[in-house]
Amino acid sequence: MGVIGVQLVVTMVMASVIQKIIPHYSLARWLLCSGSLRWYQHPSEEELRILAGKQQRGKSKKDRKYNGQIENKPLTIPKDIDLHLETKSISEVDTLALHYFPEYQWLVDFTVAATVVYVITEAYYSLVKPSQEMNISIVWCLLVLAFAVKILFSLTTHYFKVEDGGERSVCVTFGFFFFVKAMAILIVTENYLEFGLESGFSNFSESAVQFLEKQGLESQGPVSKLTFKLFLAVLCSLIGAFLTFPGLRLAQMHLDALNLTTEKITQTLLHINFLAPLLTVLLWVKPITKDYIMNPPLGKESVPLMSEATFDTLRLWIIILLCALRLAMMRKHLQAYLNLAQKCVDQMKKEAGRISTVDLQKMSVDTFEEITVQESSGNSREDMVDEEEEDDDNGCVAAGP
Repeated sequence: MGVIGVQLVVTMVMASVIQKIIPHYSLARWLLCSGSLRWYQHPSEEELRILAGKQQRGKSKKDRKYNGQIENKPLTIPKDIDLHLETKSISEVDTLALHYFPEYQWLVDFTVAATVVYVITEAYYSLVKPSQEMNISIVWCLLVLAFAVKILFSLTTHYFKVEDGGERSVCVTFGFFFFVKAMAILIVTENYLEFGLESGFSNFSESAVQFLEKQGLESQGPVSKLTFKLFLAVLCSLIGAFLTFPGLRLAQMHLDALNLTTEKITQTLLHINFLAPLLTVLLWVKPITKDYIMNPPLGKESVPLMSEATFDTLRLWIIILLCALRLAMMRKHLQAYLNLAQKCVDQMKKEAGRISTVDLQKMSVDTFEEITVQESSGNSREDMVDEEEEDDDNGCVAAGP
């Protein structure tokens, strides 16, 4: 009866919901395909010919002949043409071309299911207060973290596959930077950082020693404290390396979203959303938050504003509100990212020279799939046939990490 009970029933029901209902009513699909996001369609070659004032022509003597076959030179047009991209709402059909859309959909929908399981389990523990049952909601939360790390690892492997770019060096550099930073933070005592690592490690060691004694084994603990902190530092360095380019992309989307927004309230929410990770970490720094709330300097007598339990509850509610704000600002960031196509075209108009129609179409193609743009931009120079009209500046084809 320790596991077979209410929690198992909730888990089985939620697994059925994931299998039967979520494929038809998906929050992840609704966030992208509800009609509020618009992407820029790339112009056809015929439209570019009309704008450039070029009509269909026959073979010229500039066409090259290789192995008895005539190969036409790719069409190039001036960069300063009057080009305006047409927009279209993102539909479910458009998401089929996105490389990581199934992983994104699974992660978001599974996170929603895990949240429901966690809320129901916490309510069950508050009402019934079982003592001999394992909290299954913890397993759901760990699975969410595992899926998120797995997707971040898959994204990071693309940067390591690029031979000529410096993405691999950037990831390794930031990984070592976060490793050193994590080691420095782990040296700080619990008097300043209220992370609970000391008490957590002590409880884990005591439980492990008791378990080994019941098995007839003598041990002082599974690992030493230094090994435990070294393992945490390595884990933090890996996560920091995985989040390097997503963090850079988020910063760029934050700036673009601020430029597109004129309302002061929305700009304030965007700033709070961007600083949310820093604000969350500061809640666990005792000299900055807890000491001022539990022991505020109000004269000779120290009157705490709230109890310690209330302060812990307040921190959890702040995290929930910041997560809701991140979800609400998600479309602002995504639309700012989709607007990169028009932004790159506007920047191209200010430049001199000519550009291939293929490169222009790659520039204005759906920028929502970041990896696709990078992979196609890496081969754009090799696809140029006429070296005399090859342009050294490809604009925003390879823009962004």
